[in-house]
Amino acid sequence: MVRSDFIMEIRRYIVNPAERRLRAPWRVTLWVFLAGFGLVLLSGVVAVVSSVVGVTPAVAVARQIALFAAGTVVAVVLGYLLDRRTLSDYGLGFDRQWWRDAAFGLALGAGLPTLVLLVELGAGFVEVSVIFATVDSGPLPLTAFGPPVAVLLLGAFFIVQATAEEVLVRGYLLTNAAEGLAGWVGKRRAVIAATALTGALFGVLHWTNPSASLLSVTNITLYGLLLGACYVLTGRLGVASGFHVAWNYTLALLGFPVSGLRMGVALLSTDATGPTLVTGGNFGPEGGLIALPLLGVGGAALYWWVRREYGTVELLDAIATPELRIRTRSDTANQDG
Repeated sequence: MVRSDFIMEIRRYIVNPAERRLRAPWRVTLWVFLAGFGLVLLSGVVAVVSSVVGVTPAVAVARQIALFAAGTVVAVVLGYLLDRRTLSDYGLGFDRQWWRDAAFGLALGAGLPTLVLLVELGAGFVEVSVIFATVDSGPLPLTAFGPPVAVLLLGAFFIVQATAEEVLVRGYLLTNAAEGLAGWVGKRRAVIAATALTGALFGVLHWTNPSASLLSVTNITLYGLLLGACYVLTGRLGVASGFHVAWNYTLALLGFPVSGLRMGVALLSTDATGPTLVTGGNFGPEGGLIALPLLGVGGAALYWWVRREYGTVELLDAIATPELRIRTRSDTANQDG
């Protein structure tokens, strides 16, 4: 009898009996393991297919895009099964407002790098010339294509790459972290803590990029907080996804490094001549002090948009409250009552 009680007590720490699913720490741990295994498996399959058809530049680009796209689908499906949430509970409710948010995010993500270029030109910190050409650098072999095709391929790459990061870091991890912490610190503090934790994770994930520094990691962490705010103030990933895609894409097209990487095609040739501490040097604007005032501009624009579209600007406690696809025991009890 004692042994049975002990096992039941241990089980309650692992499984939420009311919701009939694993508790948040165990779900996330299992998700990370399975998603990682799935990514390795996908990489192996893609490598085998590539070896059969031959690794041409077109295949290499398609492989990168397919890996991000397929990896995101696998991760979302695993989360969907483990969490038993609705897709909208990950910020993926693709309603009309979601797309309006995404359009605003795209405009903001394109506008801020353009502002960087104008400010640096005005200060004499950058030399610019029009090239519209591919460059033999970056993770994608775009020099094999003409500039117009390369620009389109780069856009496709950033759509899947940046959206993948938002879905996984903000949609899945932030949501689960907020839910897991809510019972300890309350929903509002849980949402704040989860936003901070995933912002820090976002910064650390860029630590190994070329030319990374403590300032670049700090800046990207702060941008991770801004992207988190886009999610927790709207309950949708539209603004964050649009902003992230357009930010990376616009930086690349304006000739700036994107988190230390030259992306292989640009409309402009942009060479930083000002102080590296300000411009970010080889890391790009994300690695310099120029990134900090942009946070203020981005935050103000986000505040304006949320107030305009949602009527009020406040953290959504609902981020920490799961919207499940199953009937919980409390739901059943309420119906029976």
